[in-house]
Amino acid sequence: MIRKCLGCGAIFQNESAEVDGYVKDPETAVLCERCFRIKHYSDYKQVVKTNHDFMPILKEINNTNDLVLIVADLFSLSESLEFFGENLSNPMMLVLTKRDILPYSIADETLLSHLNLKLNPIDIQIISSYKNYELDSLMEKIHNYKKTNRIYIVGYTNAGKSTMINHILKHYYRSEIDITTSPLPSTTLSSIVIDLPDLTIVDTPGFLEEGSIVDQLAGNDLKKVLPKKEIKPITYQMKTKQTIIIDHYAHFTCLTPNDCTFFLSNSLTLNRTFKDVENERFKRYQIKVKEGQDIVISGLGFIKCRKTGTFEIYTFPNVKIFTRDSLI
Repeated sequence: MIRKCLGCGAIFQNESAEVDGYVKDPETAVLCERCFRIKHYSDYKQVVKTNHDFMPILKEINNTNDLVLIVADLFSLSESLEFFGENLSNPMMLVLTKRDILPYSIADETLLSHLNLKLNPIDIQIISSYKNYELDSLMEKIHNYKKTNRIYIVGYTNAGKSTMINHILKHYYRSEIDITTSPLPSTTLSSIVIDLPDLTIVDTPGFLEEGSIVDQLAGNDLKKVLPKKEIKPITYQMKTKQTIIIDHYAHFTCLTPNDCTFFLSNSLTLNRTFKDVENERFKRYQIKVKEGQDIVISGLGFIKCRKTGTFEIYTFPNVKIFTRDSLI
């Protein structure tokens, strides 16, 4: 009988500690050694996976009529969610997580009205797993929309899939199953099938979103960049050639006067200067923004600009920077 790790889905084996799923005793283990160390010691062992490794999972899902939950991080909302729509023909519901990160003074209806998605889900649900916010509504919709008892959970890395599932298991099924969670990529290595009395949940590995700054960070840097609680936006009345230094991760230079509001982790330090700031690790990007648009630095956060203007952004190479209609 094939046994899998309940944390990451890897098949248990005791032949090599360098291979996924290693345990000393495959017959009695619950977690592989890697998941055990992540859970108890926050000791993360890097595993290199690519989206190509996970494409067979989407093909498997596509051969069913099961409901698919596309889970996306509301704070760091991807512009590439259509990837899942292009590869799946199943009924799909979009679940926007981490509501607790954005200011609660902004109504959910306002956030939903500002979404510009290249995706056609049957419904959209905003939630916060940590706050148990709107989980009742999510569960009700799952049971209303599902055509079978099996649902699949898909999304990009760090979208909050496993955290959401753990809270569902704990609060609705009193289950002791605890899927391994970590902000680093490739935490879940294979599909994890969880059989419940009235539902079978399949947690799939997180796909890698090209261009996220998160993929270039680790350890304390990652903890600093990823917000853990409601962010406090900071607004600057910026003058020409004024630069906001975003900790060690980016420089944001205004080429024409503008009012800019920064939505970033509260742990980041922001400093304003007129001096030329150089960082040999950074690449220069120039971007134009229209009135009422956001500039998104993928994985780091976004800046809302009040007026049309041009900006220079310096950050790590291969980080995706784009504009969108303002989310807030």
